[in-house]
Amino acid sequence: MSIDLLIRAVAIGLGATLVMDLWAVLLNRAFAIPAPNQCLVGRWLLHMTKGVFSHPGISNAARRPGECPIGWLAHYTIGAVFALGLMAFTTPQWLKSPSLMPALIFGVVTVGFPFLILHPAFGLGVAASKAPAPMQARIRSLMNHAVFGVGLYLAAMVVTWVVDR
Repeated sequence: MSIDLLIRAVAIGLGATLVMDLWAVLLNRAFAIPAPNQCLVGRWLLHMTKGVFSHPGISNAARRPGECPIGWLAHYTIGAVFALGLMAFTTPQWLKSPSLMPALIFGVVTVGFPFLILHPAFGLGVAASKAPAPMQARIRSLMNHAVFGVGLYLAAMVVTWVVDR
C-alpha cells in the first residue's frame, strides 16, 4: 500500500469515526440514549497492562489514570484500522469513485468486533447476551456500525473530493 493510500485510509477512518460519534450525540440529545463510553475501552486496555483481559463487569473494574484519553485514542485508531481493512477488500477504483454498499457492508461486518471481543471482555457475554437488555444492546451496536459504514462512504467522498480536485 502506498503512503498516499495509507494517508487516505486513515483520514477516511477518522472521518467515519467522527460521523459515528456525531450520530451518538444526536441520539443522546434527541432521545436520551447514552453514548458509548470510550473511557471503559481505555480502562479495559489499561487493565491489560496488568494481565487482566476480561472482567465480570468493566464498570466495576478499578478506574485507571488516563483511561478516558486512552479510550478515545483507541476508538479513533480502531476506526482508522477498520478503514485500512476496507481498503484491503476494495479495489483502488473504489477510492477514486466511492460507492455506499461496500462501505456499508464493511461497517456492518465490523460489528463482529464488539460482539465477539468487547462485549465478552467487558462482562456482557457474546453479543451482549448478559446485558440487561441484550437485544437493545445488539441493535444499538449494529446501528452504530452501520452508521460507521455510511461514515466510511461519506469520508471517502470528502477525501476524494479534497485530494482529486
